Amino acid sequence: MNQELPSFVNAESVFLGISFFSLGAIIGSFLNVVIYRVPRRESIVFPNSFCPECKTPIKPYDNIPILSWIILKGKCRHCKGKISLRYPFVEFLTATIFFLTFKHIGLNAFLPFALAFVSAMIALIFIDAEHMILPDVITYPLFVLALVSRLAFALFFGKEFFSDLNYFPATAIEGFPSWIVTLISAIFGALVGSGFLLITAKLWEYLRKVEAMGMGDVKMMLGVGAFLGWRLTFLTIFFGAFTGSLAGVAISLIRGERNLQTQIPFGVFLGAGAIVSLLLGEQIINAYLQAFSP
Repeated sequence: MNQELPSFVNAESVFLGISFFSLGAIIGSFLNVVIYRVPRRESIVFPNSFCPECKTPIKPYDNIPILSWIILKGKCRHCKGKISLRYPFVEFLTATIFFLTFKHIGLNAFLPFALAFVSAMIALIFIDAEHMILPDVITYPLFVLALVSRLAFALFFGKEFFSDLNYFPATAIEGFPSWIVTLISAIFGALVGSGFLLITAKLWEYLRKVEAMGMGDVKMMLGVGAFLGWRLTFLTIFFGAFTGSLAGVAISLIRGERNLQTQIPFGVFLGAGAIVSLLLGEQIINAYLQAFSP
């Protein structure tokens, strides 16, 4: 009996979805190396992956994303030392985000840039969560990636993937060459993202006499702002501030701290907000504007 797949199931789409999920798991395995080594100022290329406990090199068959951790029951084959749950979690999270990014953006020229962007966000999230730093070796290349992607699309593909080009300041200079328009829009977004955090931090320090945030957050938002544009950057900051405030209050209450001055890794919440803004930002903004429009 010949049975056809339901109309909502497309074999090619399923194959591509599985492919990008698998690619995400592989990239997640590499991001684990970045997350572990970059804060320690170690090379991410040499040596090959090794057990953090006994330093024994990990065999290729023990380095399969997600599956190897399950098969080995979270222990090193050589020394039986525990392998952190973070490793399969980062691999699964990256795989899931790669899949969602592919489903949202589609198979087109913008997808590699978007995947590079979310990969940088994931690395920064977990490094900041563990070490309370946002390394320049990631934040500066992120800014360069944003500018390169903007210029490449302005010259070869148009403006459909950068929503801020439909608004100020792009609309005020739309008669200029497209690469100038997109470059100015990118820089404007970068200044909005980093400038807003910098001004807020300086005001907080002036009023409360305590440091509000590190410069790593400001540098991170240079790249986020240039890539996402000013509208989605504001959404990223709002999301980060809102979720970060909730987390800070919750941690303070759990610890019994009444002054609510608990330090939190703000980059974690900014990074999560940037990913949400990339995938759902325009829908969220449009829904908000429709709900509160007269």
